[in-house]
Order: sequence, then structure tokens, then C-alpha cells
Amino acid sequence: MKFLDHLEEWLIATLIAAATLIIFASVVHRYAAGLAIPGLQDWLLSLDFSWAQELCIFMFIWMAKFGAAYGVRTGIHVGVDVLINRLPDATRGKFVMFGLLAGAVFTAIVGSFGVGLVVHVHNNGSTTEVLEWPSWIVYLAIPLGSYLMCFRFLQVAWVFQRSGELPHHDHGHVEGVGDPEDPEDINWFALDDDLHARDVKSDDHHGSSPR
Repeated sequence: MKFLDHLEEWLIATLIAAATLIIFASVVHRYAAGLAIPGLQDWLLSLDFSWAQELCIFMFIWMAKFGAAYGVRTGIHVGVDVLINRLPDATRGKFVMFGLLAGAVFTAIVGSFGVGLVVHVHNNGSTTEVLEWPSWIVYLAIPLGSYLMCFRFLQVAWVFQRSGELPHHDHGHVEGVGDPEDPEDINWFALDDDLHARDVKSDDHHGSSPR
């Protein structure tokens, strides 16, 4: 299961790198084809880059779906938790767990409807406008991304149930940039921004669980 630990990063990084190269090549081709250079202009005009925009749109759709799953795993998604953070630890823990499980149920439902949509599009035999690929390949991002997001909700809920901790993302930190040799011992989970649910103390959390 370790291959799932960074699945979103690998997929998003691959797609965004490919999309960047395709867009760059398409733009260079567009402007270079306008240069009146004998031989080169004719060759460039013979190349067809009309598919580049459609393919990049499909790539960004897949990036968005898997990026949402990445956001659940790393705690990037922003929520307004002003009231929840003012509740006692035991009560707050129940609300947080309810939210995580509700997210898992919702994404599972979306994924199931996505499967039905993919099957329907597949049976219709429709294709994309420019690339003329089977459309179900594009729509496959809905069930795959939603089910992965559901898995991440359950994963976060499991960790929260055992430790009372939630994933938090430090928006000011860039991996590998400005990391001190002896980093200061800071509890990044003790955020007080009312944008993320606070952690529940481990002792209180376990003590509040039903027996």
C-alpha cells in the first residue's frame, strides 16, 4: 500500500509537466509558423497542433480530481470551524469525525454515480471532438478521483480516531527551501486560524470514545 502514499503527487506532477511541454510546443509552433522562412514554414504548417488544447483540458480535469484527494490527505482544504473549535475536545471530536465520515460517504456516492456515467458513455460509443478518443476515458477521472478521495477521508478518520490528530498544511513552507539544519520544534498541528479543525488531545479523545 506504500505506492498510495504519494500517488496524487506523482500523477499531478506527471500531468502538469506533460501539459506544460505540450502548451509550450503549441505556442512556439503557432508563432514560428508565422515566420516567412522557406522550407521551415511549410513544414511547420504541415504539423497539426489542434489537439493540444483539448488534451490539456482533459489533463487539468484529471489534475483537479486527484488534487482534491491530495487536499484531503494533507489537510489543504479550508473549512470555517470557528464554532467547532470553541467546543470541548470530546464534542469537537465527534463533529470532526462526523464531517470526515460524511465526506467519505459523499465521495463514495459521487464515485458510484461516476461509474454509471462511464458505463453509459462507453455504451454510447461517443468520442472527443478533436482527438476522437473514447469519451469514457475522460469521464473515468470522476469515479477514480472520487473513490481515492473517499479512501483519503477514511484514512484521515482512522488516524484521527487513534491519535486525535488531523493533517495540517503549512502554507508558508516550501519543501527543500530554507530548511534550517536544526529546525525549531514547532507544533504545526496547533493552528489557531479558525480555518482548520483543531486536534483533539489524545487522552481526552480516547477517554470520550464509547465503551
